[in-house]
Amino acid sequence: MPVISSEPEPGIVTVSIDYPPVNALPVQGWFDLAEAVTRAGANPATRVVVLRAENRGFCAGVDIKEIENYSGYEHLIGANKGCAVAFSAVYDCEVPVIAAVQGFCLGGGIGLVGNADVVVASDDATFGVPEVDRGALGAATHLSRLVPQHLMRTLYYTARRIDAKALEHFGSVYEVVPRAELDESALRVARDIAAKDTRVIRAAKEALNGIDIQPVHRSYRFEQGFTFELNLSGAADEARRSSLDNNFRTSEHQDHRGKGGHA
Repeated sequence: MPVISSEPEPGIVTVSIDYPPVNALPVQGWFDLAEAVTRAGANPATRVVVLRAENRGFCAGVDIKEIENYSGYEHLIGANKGCAVAFSAVYDCEVPVIAAVQGFCLGGGIGLVGNADVVVASDDATFGVPEVDRGALGAATHLSRLVPQHLMRTLYYTARRIDAKALEHFGSVYEVVPRAELDESALRVARDIAAKDTRVIRAAKEALNGIDIQPVHRSYRFEQGFTFELNLSGAADEARRSSLDNNFRTSEHQDHRGKGGHA
């Protein structure tokens, strides 16, 4: 299963993303992830959820190849709805969600992490929203929960990434550790939460969401409306194809160098 749930310790449920090689989730993958997180939180025995990933990075966002391989808007609509459901599942989970981030966290990955309660990261983790390069909008809502407003805008307009140590400085990442220690870092925080009275923690989660200054669900859906406009205008198609072409050329270039060629 590409979304794997397990219970490494009593009261702690891990939900792992596993879509090799880069964890770019297809439409169904977002819904599967949402279902796994929601199910874990609804179980009275669960005290905390750890959201983690296998493979090279935490999440590369939406599988844009899936969108490009089909005509019409069915898969675009599916991806948008799936992301909204998955991000909401993390935010609305009845217990705290700890995101353990390694490697790259891009696009939809930012939506998941920005809605988590606690974030720990490996020292090679980078975060970014490359949506403008793909002709889409979204996850600025969640990026703004990780960095200050003007930095968020700079990162969004330029599609640049920011590293985990910088986010630790802002306080949005709780701890940065070597990749080999990432799971244990998440479990240390999870154990502290799991040791508390789950009735109090569940009430605290609901209370903290209730006083949140940002209406994350409405804000994100507002952003998505502009994605549909860009698709209807044709701008998104051009951007996605250009992004895929650039990725293909980069891959060819790396393969060439790996075989002894020259840059």
